[in-house]
Amino acid sequence: MLFPVIMAGGSGSRLWPLSRQLNPKQFLALADAQLSMLQATLLRLQGLQVAAPCLICNEQHRFLVVEQLRRLGLEQAPLLLEPVGRNTAPAIALAALQALGQADDPILLVLAADHLIQDVEAFHASIRTALPLAEAGRLVTFGIVPTHPETGYGYIERGAALEAGGFAVGRFVEKPDPATAHSYLICGDYFWNSGMFLFRASRYLEELERFRPDILAACRAALDVAPQDPCFVRVDPGAFAACPEDSIDYAVMEKTADAAMVPLDAGWSDIGSWSALWEVSAKDAEGNVFRGDVLIQDSRNTYVHADSRLVATLGVEDLVIVETKDALLVAHKDRVQDVKKIVERIRESGRQEHLNHREVYRPWGVYDSIDNGQRYQVKRITVQPGAKLSVQMHHHRAEHWIVVSGTAKVTNGENTYLVAENQSTYIPVGQIHALENPGVIPLELIEVQSGSYLGEDDIVRFEDVYGRI
Repeated sequence: MLFPVIMAGGSGSRLWPLSRQLNPKQFLALADAQLSMLQATLLRLQGLQVAAPCLICNEQHRFLVVEQLRRLGLEQAPLLLEPVGRNTAPAIALAALQALGQADDPILLVLAADHLIQDVEAFHASIRTALPLAEAGRLVTFGIVPTHPETGYGYIERGAALEAGGFAVGRFVEKPDPATAHSYLICGDYFWNSGMFLFRASRYLEELERFRPDILAACRAALDVAPQDPCFVRVDPGAFAACPEDSIDYAVMEKTADAAMVPLDAGWSDIGSWSALWEVSAKDAEGNVFRGDVLIQDSRNTYVHADSRLVATLGVEDLVIVETKDALLVAHKDRVQDVKKIVERIRESGRQEHLNHREVYRPWGVYDSIDNGQRYQVKRITVQPGAKLSVQMHHHRAEHWIVVSGTAKVTNGENTYLVAENQSTYIPVGQIHALENPGVIPLELIEVQSGSYLGEDDIVRFEDVYGRI
């Protein structure tokens, strides 16, 4: 039985404005209109003999992950929370240590949560080819059969043939220039580095101990003193912050004598840019891809995503146009790799559009910041059936709640009462309060905040079922 390890970290910069720091691409429905990249990755495991997948994510994303797991009926999947990102070598070390505590030297199938694989049967076949190599102590990586001279990926050179259809790794190659990438494609011995792996937990830790003992020691310390939590495995922040940052390729795979490679030809893409998403999407007769409320006239080879309003194009070519409730990107397809420069400028200017969307997910539901101005803010709040916000208080703002649909159970100081549809209530500044949905349908309400400071950090929690105190 394989132990899947799903790495679900990410900064959310390459597919801005749809992806954000607090809502990166693995949580978005991109190649599939219904499933997020993470959900598609998890469903791709069906047909393999696997244990419950272990997910590794940033602590800030934990409730997004929990909600997406809930929708797939995978609420019991282990969740490792990183307080800070330290790249893939430490993340996989945490998962390997955790897996060894659950089983007798399991074989880990390490996957990224934000990859597209169109041919699932071919994906499964490559895993079955790699399994005997991993059982024999090899550290297997999957090399993608290249389809064009790509300069945005690292490459793996194929070495001598091994048993069961695998190959030794000749060498790992950094991202090449166009001429070198073309020569790799013609040669046929070079494969894209997928960042997916198969190996025994003990073998990875042995090689990490050999080449980067400092990383392994820091990860052991971070897990040994991890605080107890009924919902998550919370890595100790202080110990993990001291862990060096490194990728599995640099830390282990480029140094070990036991690296092996199994080819994978399964319609793979890491969806690393808007042009990459355009390439793998279904197109109309003029090469256009569009999602949402879009009108296209005399336009060619253009990607349009409309999130909240009508977007129309006329006489354009080779563009990427992405509209969200708070931002609009218009870029030439040849320049989309530079979107991260726009994100950096937003961050440096002190703006917030790189951080999150207007819609923000919480463990109890979601809120949408509809409007704001000096001393006021308006939100549309959705509370899921049976969910409850924390018992809390604000020092600087009062709140008016108007119920649009459903029924709210409100704690307002010493009083607890129900507020029905088309009714409202008022929470004064400094009042201890709570909001709960006791019904079986989502609770929708409008919240009007007013006061001298309206930041999300103006909150004192007294009780919280999600452990956020």
